[in-house]
Amino acid sequence: MRPPTIRDVAERAGVSKSLVSLVLRGSEQVRPEKREAVLRAARDLGYRPNAAARSLSEKRTRTVGVLLNDLRNPWFVDLLDGLNSLLHAGGLRMLLADARLNRRTGQDPADPFLELGVDGLVVVGTLPDPAALEAVAARMPVVLAGAREPVPPGVDVVAGDDERGARLVTEHLVGLGHRRIAHIAGYGAVGELRRRSFEATMRRHGLADRAVVEAGDMTEEGGYRATVRLLNRPDRPTAVFAVNDIACVGVLSAAGELGLRVPHDLSVAGYDDTSISRLRHLWLTTVDNAGHEVGRRAARLLLDRLETPGGAGELHLIAPTLEIRGTSGPLRTPRPGG
Repeated sequence: MRPPTIRDVAERAGVSKSLVSLVLRGSEQVRPEKREAVLRAARDLGYRPNAAARSLSEKRTRTVGVLLNDLRNPWFVDLLDGLNSLLHAGGLRMLLADARLNRRTGQDPADPFLELGVDGLVVVGTLPDPAALEAVAARMPVVLAGAREPVPPGVDVVAGDDERGARLVTEHLVGLGHRRIAHIAGYGAVGELRRRSFEATMRRHGLADRAVVEAGDMTEEGGYRATVRLLNRPDRPTAVFAVNDIACVGVLSAAGELGLRVPHDLSVAGYDDTSISRLRHLWLTTVDNAGHEVGRRAARLLLDRLETPGGAGELHLIAPTLEIRGTSGPLRTPRPGG
């Protein structure tokens, strides 16, 4: 049997083909009873719109490319959930690509989306060469989400306020009485903002000489190796603030192997408030970087750009909050002889 057509739906509903098209496009210019008749006929017939034909007639694919820098980071899951919920409500589908894989194969990360003719692009996370977006931004609306790298004119950026978030967690550890505090840093503009804010906060409390920064790569293994180096120092820190939750898991592993109890012997804090941080046996103190809201705001900006193209790009920062859980506690002064 041939698949049902828009003509079949129109005949079943007793309306014109043009009215069926209006209903399927979500037009508000159709009376409720007519809309219901069309939708009921489409359901009864099992009609599915031909996306390719609609794209040709509307000169739009109703798809949005999402270029993700790191599929391993669980924070991006919350961001993508917020992004997709609003795009779906706007009648758009999300196509996801792994930027790291494209780079390894020598392909420009945005090429697949240009070939597919997507209506817009959302870049999620830090990219090694943001300037490469310039050619793409000249052809379609582009939004950068969850990163702070410089972008071409006309590209909107939405992210958490990393400076504020790092300040919140550093103030928390200082307020617990810790003075020797270490930060396991990350890379890119986000890593730099968090590191600088940590150092500035320690400086404001007169603790610049007690602040230690150890390089990391935002992975669990990187967090583990950095913590081993820190805890083998003669003046080991009493608190560690990791650049993200994944690195923070490595901190906990290293502390456990070296016989330190968290938070009794070592306070630990992460960043991003991912699902990892909320696992009961970890229960990390961390910064809620509002991933879901970052995603929703990115979607809103892209939808606005599709509706009204042009104009200067803007920076939108979402305020973070501190989630205090079980891995941070007050400094405990060792008793004499033990």
